Amino acid sequence: MPARIGTHRIPLRSPRSPDEEDPMNTPARLSIYGLGLVAAFGAAFLVAGAVVPDSAVEARAAEVEEGHGAHEETVLPDEAASAALPGLSLDADGYRLSPITAPDAVGEEEELRFSVLGADDQPLLEYTEEHEKDLHLIVVRQDGSEFRHVHPEIDAEGTWSLPWSWEEAGTYRVFADFTPGGAESGVTLTRTLSVAGDFEPAAQEDEVRTSQAGDFEVELIGDLAAGGSSTLTVEVTRDGQPVTTMEPYLGAFGHLVALRDGDLAYLHVHPEGAEPEAGQLSGPTVEFATEAPTPGRYLLYFDFQVDGEVQTASFVLGTDGEASESGTSDEGDHEEPAEGDTHDDGEDDH
Repeated sequence: MPARIGTHRIPLRSPRSPDEEDPMNTPARLSIYGLGLVAAFGAAFLVAGAVVPDSAVEARAAEVEEGHGAHEETVLPDEAASAALPGLSLDADGYRLSPITAPDAVGEEEELRFSVLGADDQPLLEYTEEHEKDLHLIVVRQDGSEFRHVHPEIDAEGTWSLPWSWEEAGTYRVFADFTPGGAESGVTLTRTLSVAGDFEPAAQEDEVRTSQAGDFEVELIGDLAAGGSSTLTVEVTRDGQPVTTMEPYLGAFGHLVALRDGDLAYLHVHPEGAEPEAGQLSGPTVEFATEAPTPGRYLLYFDFQVDGEVQTASFVLGTDGEASESGTSDEGDHEEPAEGDTHDDGEDDH
């Protein structure tokens, strides 16, 4: 029979006169009451032990000790995949992008300068050449309307630099794409810069498959597969005629940079085919193996070279051939500074 906790029945007895000695005085009664409580709680403890075995208690304690308790944050697969994407942080794989020195406003002619810092907080000096360069610098405005793929020079102290000016105000993301000396894989680091001046955000299309680059018409063929790989083909024509005089540029007949709209995550894109030889020409198409980690809209930029001049064509593509929802991305992604207000992630670059 289960124990009844907190309830005790005291037997009735005949009344006594005030002078009659009580055979069970107050201390005795309290002692018996106390023993009853001990017995009742002891029974409850035994019942609990039968319901929850010691092994379960020990297992739960081990989980808490190892950090797997009720307050542990659960990381979903999509969140883990996004966290692993390059180009979302100023530090990765033991390397960090230093604060960036650049002009504060539109029209100023200065230098853009930065360093890649190692675990010892010293500038990295040794790099492995990829696509004929030790480091590729990508600069894109948050709304995707301004894009540059350039190659600064490094000095003996490990500082990268090149002449720089801004044509448009706004918030920019700067990507440093490189492979450290002796490393087997590349690293992409990023910082944000704000450029003062009159700002007008560009209207964003849900899908853009054709682009004008100088005298060339460029078309993007194929679809992006969310969570998988796909092949995109770029076709170049001029005055309606196929262009077959595309020259090697950075070890390929073209380069495609893909950024996820919203956070500008930097995607893996590789040109198909063998590396061209010097003097070899090709066209009118270039194929790329692409990986889109999540559904959504992606900004793509294709660099190619004809007659010694590099051209850039830009596109917008939704995953699986379907345009993503129209409109701007998360509030704050396109937040622009007031005139005269420039900063880099809260750190002083200058």
